[in-house]
Amino acid sequence: MFSVGDKIVHPMHGAGVIESIVDEKIGKNLVRFYVFRMPVSGLTLKIPTENSDMIGIRAVLPAGEIERVLAQIPALSMDMTTNWNHRYRENMERIKSGDLLEVAGVIKALMHRDGERGLSTGERKMLHNAKQILLSEVVLSKGVEYADAEACVNAAMLAEAGV
Repeated sequence: MFSVGDKIVHPMHGAGVIESIVDEKIGKNLVRFYVFRMPVSGLTLKIPTENSDMIGIRAVLPAGEIERVLAQIPALSMDMTTNWNHRYRENMERIKSGDLLEVAGVIKALMHRDGERGLSTGERKMLHNAKQILLSEVVLSKGVEYADAEACVNAAMLAEAGV
């Protein structure tokens, strides 16, 4: 169970802070929610506390782990199927996993594909969302400004493996 003020990550929305924990009556049941606000986008969500594990809610990674993830980005593989539908589904599953390295892999592969062939509207939106997920966690974990986090992530995405 998380507490007010904890920094957490929602796999599909990114990192934020628990502003409060509220009880609301739904039907005949009393349901407890985390009120989760994302500083980067300003989005506020209510997440049922009893479903948080199933959804994949986790604590924000410590700054050292973020550095380790960023250091691994240059070596990430950019293999993608040519079938748009399969590629989209695979990338969505990788994002939903909540694993920051998987999210970074989606970003890197889509950025590479965008440079070579361009992206469909759906993949462009997926790239934007995946970047927001990664950047929001970098911002909260390292306590840096959004622009600094973006510069750091972009440098990692463009770096060559072994350099």
